[in-house]
Amino acid sequence: MAEIVIRNLRKEFGSFTAVQESNFTVADGEFFMLLGPSGCGKTTTLRMIAGLELPTSGQILLDGEDVARKRASARDIAFVFQMFALYPHMNVRKNIAYPLLSQGMGRKETRRKVEEVAGILGITPILDRPVGGLSSGDRQRVALGRAIVREPKAFLMDEPLGALDAEFREHMAEELRALHDRMGATTVYVTHDQLEAMQMGDKIVVMNHGVVEQWGTPQEIYDRPASLFVANFIGSPPMNFLRFEATLEPGATRAHLSGVDIPIPRLETGVSGRQLVLGVRPEHVHLGTDGPYRGEVIATEYLGTTQIVTLTTANGTIRVRAPSGQPVRVGETPSLTFNTATLSLFDAGSGQAMKVDRAAARAAMREQAHG
Repeated sequence: MAEIVIRNLRKEFGSFTAVQESNFTVADGEFFMLLGPSGCGKTTTLRMIAGLELPTSGQILLDGEDVARKRASARDIAFVFQMFALYPHMNVRKNIAYPLLSQGMGRKETRRKVEEVAGILGITPILDRPVGGLSSGDRQRVALGRAIVREPKAFLMDEPLGALDAEFREHMAEELRALHDRMGATTVYVTHDQLEAMQMGDKIVVMNHGVVEQWGTPQEIYDRPASLFVANFIGSPPMNFLRFEATLEPGATRAHLSGVDIPIPRLETGVSGRQLVLGVRPEHVHLGTDGPYRGEVIATEYLGTTQIVTLTTANGTIRVRAPSGQPVRVGETPSLTFNTATLSLFDAGSGQAMKVDRAAARAAMREQAHG
């Protein structure tokens, strides 16, 4: 397997720029997710890595070699498509064996490899069945088998679970991740589903309008979003945003929202008279009775062990993930308190996250807790 390094990758289609100077690294053996809405450039990026599209500029390093101008057949990469792309006139065994036979491998060795892969995927009983009568899940396993049998340097997957129903999709996601863990294969996987990306990925790239907004571990992206877009795209419900205008000096630890001072993480740089956005995840907001900052409950949604409470405030709508047993009624005006160490601050104009001292915030929270 191999490391994949993307450097200043750009793709233009006439006057339209699909991918803009992308930079990220897929470590050897990593399960790497390309995530974003439709049209963000994730599939175009994947196709350039595969060699199905040539970049306008930039580098694609596979195992240290720049393959950006090489044909797909010279890159030693296996591609798994959303719609399976199986040969309908061949049975399962022949579909899986096809890449090996086309490379001139002997029939005895090909048979051994096919049966080994079929055992890994749990499809040995259907090896001699035609692909036409198979379920969507079995057809996807066959498509995976055809990719795995080649033992390529990397696997590229373009929404391979997109054609499956929701329940079976979740099951196949677990199987695919378990398969990756057994094989240790370098895998780049495209999806628009943020829950799928968070569930399966070691690292995630979040793309928007051809731009890499952020890349890192699922926890880094969830806890420390680099932009308003990432904060809104990741999470269900997404991060809450409270807008306000402020002048804050470097080192400031409080912000003024509608007549109330709210503790914030210590700022590394100051801001002067700008529109800011305070970001907080629903699970990091607590409903009470004593605090000065309040909101009016306009809706509740029961989810079993938790409930989503929607409130209006002077700075915007906010959702709170509260215990289902906590009594909350529409029309009430509970106080809202935030976990300071988990807050994010964004510049409303650029949409970019502001630099804050997380270590200082965590220390302050510990001191407050032991008060």
